[in-house]
Amino acid sequence: MNFYTLALFAHVVGVIGIFTGLGVWIFGIWALRQAERVEPVRLLTTLIAASSRLVVGGILILGAAGLYMAITVWGSQATWIIVATITFLLLAPIGLLIIDPRVRAISRAASNLPDGPLSDALTACTRDPLLTAGLNLYVAALLGIVFIMINKPATTEAILSVVVAVALGLLVSLPLWSARARRGDARQVASHPRR
Repeated sequence: MNFYTLALFAHVVGVIGIFTGLGVWIFGIWALRQAERVEPVRLLTTLIAASSRLVVGGILILGAAGLYMAITVWGSQATWIIVATITFLLLAPIGLLIIDPRVRAISRAASNLPDGPLSDALTACTRDPLLTAGLNLYVAALLGIVFIMINKPATTEAILSVVVAVALGLLVSLPLWSARARRGDARQVASHPRR
């Protein structure tokens, strides 16, 4: 057994860790959107926070092993590695600036509320379309990276793969925004009844 085999194993373990954690995020954020009481919101945000450690650990393992393999085996001729790496680096702000702060805000708000039904403010936070859209984009881009890593396409095809994946992630998120607009219209009608 050589170092490349160990690095490949570590790389795959990192991918498994990332997608396991993302599975918890997907379930947790979907369940947050359905929650009607404070107690499950507290539980779900704790679960999402714990799985975030798994995602970060997976990213570190995957990154270290991937860097080793790229330098020692593939070299700079494998432009698909560059496209995948740049895409991977561009994902960090989605997790750090969109997903994590919103989950933390929901967790803080839920911890300050007594048991019982969600407040209107917390309901709005749990149903924030940007939270789910950010997650959809994150997962779609990661699937695009997996596609690139498996197929090892030329630069143009690798870039196109990422663009298609991101477009699909955004497309899947469109119903969230229309649902928010409908809820906003319904609230406006309820607050201004016709006479």
